[in-house]
Amino acid sequence: MKKIQYSIIIVCAIMFLPSIKAQTLIGVETNYPHAKICCNSIKYDTSSMKMKEFFEKWRNLQKTKTGRISIMHIGGSHVQAGTMSHTIRKNLIKECGISDRGLIFPYSAAAKCNNPTDYRISCKEKMQLTRNVYKEPQKELGLCGIAVTAADTHSVIKVWNNESTVNWHTDRIVLLGYSPEGVVPLLQIDNREVWPSYVDEESRRYVFNLHAEVDSFAVVLPCDSLHTFTLTGIYMGGNNPGVTFSSIGVNGAAVPDYLKCPYFTRDLKIIRPDLVIFGIGINDAASKDFDTAVFRRNYMALCDSIRTVSPDCAFIFITNNDSFKRIKRGHYRVNRNGLLAREVFYRLARATDGAVWDQFEIMGGLESMDKWRQDKLAQNDRIHFTKAGYELLGTLFTSAFFEAAYKSEEKQKENKKNYIMLD
Repeated sequence: MKKIQYSIIIVCAIMFLPSIKAQTLIGVETNYPHAKICCNSIKYDTSSMKMKEFFEKWRNLQKTKTGRISIMHIGGSHVQAGTMSHTIRKNLIKECGISDRGLIFPYSAAAKCNNPTDYRISCKEKMQLTRNVYKEPQKELGLCGIAVTAADTHSVIKVWNNESTVNWHTDRIVLLGYSPEGVVPLLQIDNREVWPSYVDEESRRYVFNLHAEVDSFAVVLPCDSLHTFTLTGIYMGGNNPGVTFSSIGVNGAAVPDYLKCPYFTRDLKIIRPDLVIFGIGINDAASKDFDTAVFRRNYMALCDSIRTVSPDCAFIFITNNDSFKRIKRGHYRVNRNGLLAREVFYRLARATDGAVWDQFEIMGGLESMDKWRQDKLAQNDRIHFTKAGYELLGTLFTSAFFEAAYKSEEKQKENKKNYIMLD
């Protein structure tokens, strides 16, 4: 098979990065010897127009502080947890400023559903949860892949900023969802109710144009046992310049789960991403019957659906982390499907004119998850990371991102000798 060339961007040139200081990664290398910091890079074909155009747009935003860039991070439990995503978000907006918080979901409005920590959710009423991981979801899902349905009288979901270092005030809020019985949601701001400025029933959007910016509000759903409302997402954003970074994750989600969301592309139109960071695959590869051809086909279908909305969107594929399978209590076996999935991600990058961030390699390869667990970077289930682990991964990803974004044309030419050859 024809060999493919992916340029290796060496993070040792970290001194050129404007936002991540050299000592940050030196400290990481010292404290966590099992992480292969020297392998931290965004890998892509040097002829990739999609990646070149995206990074050019990024540099222009950084230089002029005008324009907007929309980034979407989509995945499973690694993304729903929010820690890695928010680490990346904070580092990126330090460089180019925050435009809007983007798309969020009130996960903790449903019992036993974890929420990212940068925003808080409070809801006294019990709501019905629907996720795309269900074999046959009873509700029609959108981009978030998850929904809560209210049936109690005047269900109220309170939302507020929980991150003091990030200003995500907005004067435009869009509720995504639907009601077969015609329930219209309201916002409650400073003890007053606000009706939607307009309703787009076809796209299932309830748009609130506010007179002043807010970073906290309540969603009021005037329901009862016969009149329900299903909330599928909340978008916070207007037209401010800067970076909008939306993170979308569902615990246990695999690639096909997002393909069964009928309103996926309609919701995507509100984000229109310039860059999608894919973090899906760990659940696909958990199956003993993991089929790389099916995995690739499903991923291509997801990529195609995204590019029907954003034709020029750039893709970065994050390879699966190393992981183990639980055999019995206290006994685990390494999941070798991580190696198979890794090859597929490189082929996906080639097929979509995208890039790869090789998390599997950066961790140290097969069986490295146990070493990360010993360093208190991974949890005992040998699948998920600790808060420190997710923060480290977010820092590493951002470092590789900046190195790729700011390297000069001359540097690109110099790096031509540093290629990964993949059949």
